[in-house]
Amino acid sequence: MSKFKEQVRRDIHKVFLNTSEFAEERTVRYDGETYEDIPIVLEGPVEKEREQLKDDHVQGLHLVTATLYCAKEDLGGKLPKQGKTIEIATREGGKFFKKYFIAASACNMGMLHVELEELDE
Repeated sequence: MSKFKEQVRRDIHKVFLNTSEFAEERTVRYDGETYEDIPIVLEGPVEKEREQLKDDHVQGLHLVTATLYCAKEDLGGKLPKQGKTIEIATREGGKFFKKYFIAASACNMGMLHVELEELDE
């Protein structure tokens, strides 16, 4: 492994997921497991107009998107799979969870980038 990649791996928690700067500790539920108070960065949620198909007559639903960043090791070494669901506590120490569908996910040098979607009224 290159020195650069090694440094990036060390910096994941020290810099990118530093709870004194950007990250918050949230409980995440994925694939039947609960990961208590892991440092995450959650961008969004952002509400968008939902693209309706020709035979879709449901009114009043909007597509909400968000992006989750966390260390792969904090999520049990798992890469979240497209089409599955993930639940994230609504705030630090929170007991209420928001459920998202995983639209896409990738892992770069130990950092997960997970694109999330949900339908909202």
